[in-house]
Amino acid sequence: MGTNTNPPEVVGRALVSIRRLVRTLRTTAVSVERETGLSTAQTFVLQLLLEAPAESMNELAERTSTDQSSVSVVVSRLEAKGLVARLTSATDARRTQVVITNAGIALMHRKPPTVQERLTRALTGMPPSSLELLASELNKLVALMGADEEPATLIFEDDATGS
Repeated sequence: MGTNTNPPEVVGRALVSIRRLVRTLRTTAVSVERETGLSTAQTFVLQLLLEAPAESMNELAERTSTDQSSVSVVVSRLEAKGLVARLTSATDARRTQVVITNAGIALMHRKPPTVQERLTRALTGMPPSSLELLASELNKLVALMGADEEPATLIFEDDATGS
C-alpha cells in the first residue's frame, strides 16, 4: 500500500472513538449477561423472536445476519433453558418454527438493552447518507486489517459456540 499520509492526531481520534465503542459494547454485554445469565447472542435471538417467531432456522439466520449453524447453536442453548421452543411449521411439516416461550418473554421484559439493540438504535438514528458512508468506510477498515474473510459471527460470540 502507499505511504501513510494521515495526520497522527486524526488517527488518534479514530482510535479513541473505536476504543470507546468497543468498551461500551463490552460493558453492555457484561451488564446484560450479569442480569440475565445469557450471552449477547442469546439475548439478541430472544429479542428477534419476541418481535416475531421464526418460520425456519434459515429465516432466523437471515434476521441475525449470520449463518444457520451459528444461530442453531444459540437456539439449542435457549431451548435447553426453556426460553424458546421448536415447533413443526403449520404450513410446511419439513420446517421447524422457532418461538419464544412465556419464560423467554418474561426474561426479555426485565433485561437491560442489549449490545445489538443499542447499536441498531444508533445506526437507524443516523441520516441515510451518513450510515451508507459509515458502512462503506468500516468495510474498507476491515479489508485493510485483513479481516474481510473472517466470519461475521454474532457480537462477542466464538465461532458457532453460542455461549
